[in-house]
Amino acid sequence: MVFRAISEDRPGAKLAALFREYWPAWRRWWAREGLTARPTYRECRAALARHMPELLDLYDALCEEVGGGGDNAARFLSFWCPPPYLSGCSQAVWQGPLPLLVRNYDYAPAAFDGVILRTEFLDRPVMGMSDGLWGLLDGVNRAGLAVSLTFGGRKAVGEGFGVPLILRYVLQTCETTAEAIRALARIPCHMSYNVTVLDRSRHVATIYLAPDREPVITRSPVATNHQERVEWSSHARFTATVERERFLLNRLTMHPETETRFIEAFLRPPLYSTAFGQGFGTLYTAAYWPAEGRMHVVWPGLVWPHSFDDFHEGCRIVQLPDDTTTTWG
Repeated sequence: MVFRAISEDRPGAKLAALFREYWPAWRRWWAREGLTARPTYRECRAALARHMPELLDLYDALCEEVGGGGDNAARFLSFWCPPPYLSGCSQAVWQGPLPLLVRNYDYAPAAFDGVILRTEFLDRPVMGMSDGLWGLLDGVNRAGLAVSLTFGGRKAVGEGFGVPLILRYVLQTCETTAEAIRALARIPCHMSYNVTVLDRSRHVATIYLAPDREPVITRSPVATNHQERVEWSSHARFTATVERERFLLNRLTMHPETETRFIEAFLRPPLYSTAFGQGFGTLYTAAYWPAEGRMHVVWPGLVWPHSFDDFHEGCRIVQLPDDTTTTWG
């Protein structure tokens, strides 16, 4: 896989080129249930205006700059009521002296952008792993707030935004975990996701989002692929979500260790997955130090560091493991 790092303060030529490259694949996914199954442009823009008005001018600029003002592109970029999608993922907050959030992202390689994006939308520097051009799977802002998501392990689908845009909104508009909690609790999410938040003062929260019930706010430093209890048993067995959660909780409470060893634990079973053939292989590990404004993207044998003060555009070629039959541990 090729991973790229791209920096562009505001929507411009780089994001437009990225959109042109990925739009055919994004469009196939977005329209797989038929174009009429997706909300209209008017509905999409109205949802943004209601729930995330701070992003509305940026959304309009993106639609014009990268999507050429096209109707389907604008509807896609709104992230309003997209098709359902599932991922694996594990994430945890280290218990050492520096605030540190570490996560594995487990997903299908063919449906992954592989772009580390640094922007200054709304005059706030943000960097993280992008999804759908301006959504984020995880990221950090210059104010010292880091966020990451995992799938919540439930089948329910409802009216709401794709969670990557919700994470973008949080990083663009919030500075603390308390502010992020308030934003996450009020914005509708179209599927069940767990969002872990960590700020520079070491305040931690994991919020369980769902389209069919109220958000649940916890202070858990760990999230895998279920919420308060397992509700989709076959998915839980396949992804070993309970086993991974137990492993991380035991690691945090029973095995005090350096941040390096904690990050390395994500590169081995039961957290690291080679189930690429089933669409749940570990594509990358990300480590975020929000108080220092830096991140590492990590693979076995390779670390790619970035920071707000030292962000270098470029690419890395990552060889995925050959074994596509092994799942978590």
